[in-house]
Amino acid sequence: MFNKRFYYLIKIQYLGYRFHGWQKQPKLKTIHLMIDRTLNFILDGKPFKTLGSGRTDAMVSANETAFELFVYEKIEDQTAFLELFNLNLPQDLRALAIEEVDANFNIIQHSKVKEYVYLFTYGQKCHPFCAPIMTTILDDLDIELMKKGAQLFEGTHNFKPYCFRATDKGLYERTIDSCILTENTLYSANFFPKNTYTLIVKGKGFGRNQIRLMMGTLIKLGRGEVDLNYIENSLKSESTEVMDFIAPASGLILNSVAFE
Repeated sequence: MFNKRFYYLIKIQYLGYRFHGWQKQPKLKTIHLMIDRTLNFILDGKPFKTLGSGRTDAMVSANETAFELFVYEKIEDQTAFLELFNLNLPQDLRALAIEEVDANFNIIQHSKVKEYVYLFTYGQKCHPFCAPIMTTILDDLDIELMKKGAQLFEGTHNFKPYCFRATDKGLYERTIDSCILTENTLYSANFFPKNTYTLIVKGKGFGRNQIRLMMGTLIKLGRGEVDLNYIENSLKSESTEVMDFIAPASGLILNSVAFE
């Protein structure tokens, strides 16, 4: 029997383009699978367990997220451990930091604020290198109108229309702390088009595909397919609307996770 467990919070980042999301799935390459494979190797097969702070979908990237590591031997040199971990992780996954936490810390239940970024451009075919992290909408978009639409999501609303395959049993009243659509100043590359944009959403809890469904509705707004009243009405408690356009996954980035 093992006498004592040790708990570590490890922050990571990854490019999700070639992965089938976070969660382990049979015969598919996922982020959690690669982390556990790497840990099994560097820990020489010693028992361990990992829990993620949340799931990301296939092709979604993370600039900063975290998982909790449970082991039965104390990691004496955390710097060396992090270096060894990174040495053996694939190129599109990097560990950023490690800190010891106590048994009272629960990465799933602990209160946290997540910030998501959706990176996009429009009106032209882009360099293929943009594909892993940026969505290109070939139609013209009314960016100024989309900025007004994004602000409507702020506050506490009924987000059931923005949850994929929502049921009548879920809790869909959620609060978005901030939702801003603006010119992109967060990410840059010399192959990016001249004008790129970000939807930046911050809050404590999000439903399945919520950000991508919100972004899809904003794209429809920018195309002139819906108006601001449509978004306002969709967020009301009595709304029975079901959003039908999920923006592509590869433009979505989990930008940060802050534990409170």
